[in-house]
Amino acid sequence: MPDLPALAEAVINGNRDEVQRLTQEAVDEGTGPEAIVNEGLISGMDVVGKKFKNNEFYVPEVLIAARAMHAGMDIIKPLLAESGIEPRGIVVIGTAKGDLHDIGKNLVAMMLEGGGYEVIDLEVDVAPETFVEAINEHSPDVVAISALLTTTMPAMKDTIEALAGAGVREQVKVIIGGAPVTQSYADEIGADGYAPDAASAVDLVASLIA
Repeated sequence: MPDLPALAEAVINGNRDEVQRLTQEAVDEGTGPEAIVNEGLISGMDVVGKKFKNNEFYVPEVLIAARAMHAGMDIIKPLLAESGIEPRGIVVIGTAKGDLHDIGKNLVAMMLEGGGYEVIDLEVDVAPETFVEAINEHSPDVVAISALLTTTMPAMKDTIEALAGAGVREQVKVIIGGAPVTQSYADEIGADGYAPDAASAVDLVASLIA
């Protein structure tokens, strides 16, 4: 029997080599890719998310755990594609136009991937039109926009207006986050949700597309 609890533990500890070894072992023993992802990789990232929320883990530990989880996902992704297992949802993510800060955005992207979502990362300084193009190309369930500067927050509003102008606003849920961002700002610009941290962002996405 493959040791999926040990795989989850290796993710929590950020032990990349161990994650690779145990994932490969489970594959070699004929364990289904879905079980490896859900009971090993994702259940490990779930614990990481909870620890992050409770201030037991900080950004560096989460990034290390996420990298370890990715080492396992790299082995599993081709198998998931072959077996036709659908992701829980598709999320397009990027930082608002003018904003080059990506640690928070990367953290959210990693946590979402750890939660079983397909993430289309548009990187930083993303123009409203680029979000529109990504929606037309990928048909995501959710668009996530982050900003670390108060000066780039208006670009979030511009993006939502651009989605409406292009006729795609109704197709997606829009969530926003970042240090200066608040729930009241999300309400003001017509976003569907706000998350104060990466772990909450995963919960928010789950609640919006349930």
